[in-house]
Amino acid sequence: MEEGEMTIPHLFMCPISLELIKDPVTLCTGQTYDRSSIEKWLAAGNLTCPVTMQKLQDPSMVPNHTLRHLIDQWLQMGTQFDPVLCTIDCLASLKKNLESDEATLEYKCQTLQKIQALTEESQSGNSCLLQLGFLPLLLELLFGKTESKLSQECVKFAEQALSWVLRLLSLGEYEHLNMLNEESKLESFQVLFDQGTGKIKRSLCQVIEAISSSLETRELCAKLGKNRELLKGLILLVHQTYEASDAGIKAISALCCLESNRQNLVQEGVINRLLTYIFDAERHERNLAPKALSTIELLLELESAKAALINNPNGIKALIKMVFRFSEHEGSDSAVRSLTIICTDSLQARDEAIGAGVLTQLLLLLQSQCSARTKTKARMLLKLLRSRWD
Repeated sequence: MEEGEMTIPHLFMCPISLELIKDPVTLCTGQTYDRSSIEKWLAAGNLTCPVTMQKLQDPSMVPNHTLRHLIDQWLQMGTQFDPVLCTIDCLASLKKNLESDEATLEYKCQTLQKIQALTEESQSGNSCLLQLGFLPLLLELLFGKTESKLSQECVKFAEQALSWVLRLLSLGEYEHLNMLNEESKLESFQVLFDQGTGKIKRSLCQVIEAISSSLETRELCAKLGKNRELLKGLILLVHQTYEASDAGIKAISALCCLESNRQNLVQEGVINRLLTYIFDAERHERNLAPKALSTIELLLELESAKAALINNPNGIKALIKMVFRFSEHEGSDSAVRSLTIICTDSLQARDEAIGAGVLTQLLLLLQSQCSARTKTKARMLLKLLRSRWD
């Protein structure tokens, strides 16, 4: 169907030219324009987003492939595309409820519930939310204002909004998280983490994982790693509830992607916390001891981490516990590697390891079905320890 025969849906219309978008691109504000129109706007010396009038911290443009696909579908299907357009119109209306300064947090919670019901009935629901700019809006609502004390309504809204943020982040729109580079917004993040419920803390840990996983947010990842208060909070999570411990370990492991973050985590005592978690891990049927151990292995590149492990009364014992486990071999490789790192430079560590039964564990591991690579490392460790028992 020719586009001239149809009324162009609002979502498919460029806010600048008011014509059908041919090449959709999205700015850091979450607003989408036709490439030619926004390029002319920027070339004229404008440094703001035409719709929101926000100053553009990053003038780059990201191709909006999902919107292009929706426009192509509309052009091909014509009136058959009306149900999707109806969903888009409803979502656009609900977005205005969230944007309203007059709406209460309770009303905004109800709005999020309506969005949930609406998108469950639509296969393209999440994509539509992204195209309508819900992700930057939700992030702004969550972190745009700093409150010294969270109200019950604020906590309830934060729980729901963070669930939506994580849902939309799963589609890969990580660049919107760079808003947290602003000090005021990072302060709001910290307040939510400090005063939020367990659910909020776990969700924020997942946000930290997303930040650490993307090159687009690497600067922000480094900034989080310098936030000592946040690092202390993450480390404290490791010895709380089962779910909190898992969330904390995953976030800590993710932050370790940067060397500078590793040093700061070690200084805040992460080695002792992870060792205690591993030592107590058998109390839980399911646990993240292997991930905690692989994180320790990575941190042992630092001399301060080696010292912290050797000085921990249960440090060597915790590693030895992970060398061989009857139920699984996950973690064995990291355990053997970590013991090798520690024992290479420390006679004290070798003696302690032998006294704690590492030889028996290594021999059991060599007779198991573990990988050839792990067995090779086990033999190397046995060779290193031989001088202490001969």
